[in-house]
Amino acid sequence: MDPNWFIGFREKLDKHYAWPALYMFKFIVPTEKKEELRQLFPLHVTTTEKASGKGKYTSLTYQMMMPSSESVIEVYKKVAVIEGVVAL
Repeated sequence: MDPNWFIGFREKLDKHYAWPALYMFKFIVPTEKKEELRQLFPLHVTTTEKASGKGKYTSLTYQMMMPSSESVIEVYKKVAVIEGVVAL
């Protein structure tokens, strides 16, 4: 991932959120990878989970209390290791 993208993203997060804040993460993963994603957040419950029409992909949404923009970015970096994941 491009480090310059993270700089701009951090600025946007800090502009729109007063930390700590409840932040919503939404990921789309190949269905066979959803457990891999869940294992990254063992203490958090998925707020919503929805399979695609053909069941090939699954959308997972988490709401987490985050202490800072840097912690949000760390979550995205952590998830980026999963092949085929799309972060929204």
